[in-house]
Amino acid sequence: MFDKIVEIVSALGYVGVFLLMLLENIFPPIPSELIMPLAGFVAARGDLNFIAVILVGTAGSVVGALPWYYAGAKLGQKRMKHFAERWGHWLTLSPEDVDKASDWFDRHGKGAVFFGRLIPAVRTLISVPAGIAGMSMTKFLVYSTLGSLIWTALLALAGYLLESQYQKVSEYLNPVSTAIVVLMVLYYLYRLIRQRFASKKQ
Repeated sequence: MFDKIVEIVSALGYVGVFLLMLLENIFPPIPSELIMPLAGFVAARGDLNFIAVILVGTAGSVVGALPWYYAGAKLGQKRMKHFAERWGHWLTLSPEDVDKASDWFDRHGKGAVFFGRLIPAVRTLISVPAGIAGMSMTKFLVYSTLGSLIWTALLALAGYLLESQYQKVSEYLNPVSTAIVVLMVLYYLYRLIRQRFASKKQ
């Protein structure tokens, strides 16, 4: 599985990295922790430019954050929670997730957007309270870009450094990557079923 994923990332190139990181922000079950290290790994093999991988990964991450920002700005917290309650199961998004992101934003202010982009459990949804609070687009883009740049660079660097140990990495990560993909699918199905059941019960 590891070799196949590397081949796919290599074949898709920069457009693929951009689109995958964009989707990672819109559709939380897709993890950047898998995308960017593999992109860095491919760059280390010479198929892609390392700096370009970081830049397009960052761009995809920031562009992917915009729909959540606009959703928060247009809907507000109450209607956003209603949206999450009715449709959020498809995105594994719950009203509680909206509240948690809002609490994080309230505690840390505008800097929450920067720091939130560095925390896996928060990075996707931190855009929602930024939109709800009316944070200016300029500040939102600056903080989001800086936070996303650091996150994607660290992940890509991890993959880049692993390339020198390709045989060992491939040997160990083939079963691990397969397990990760399976667990991602199972976790998504679990949250989908749980949230749909909860919404019907209510």
